[in-house]
Amino acid sequence: MAFDRPAPDLTKLLTAWEQWEKGEEMPGKVLANMKTAGLAEVLRELRDSGWKPSA
Repeated sequence: MAFDRPAPDLTKLLTAWEQWEKGEEMPGKVLANMKTAGLAEVLRELRDSGWKPSA
């Protein structure tokens, strides 16, 4: 049975980041949460679209 990954969830990604900034979660847990929320897909899409940081 194939597994279809859900679409990235930007709200979950931002929540995980904010929890880490506040010291509410350990780094390993934050990375796990960001992975399951689709961080890799978001980063690939940004790279593939040619996005460059403004600062």
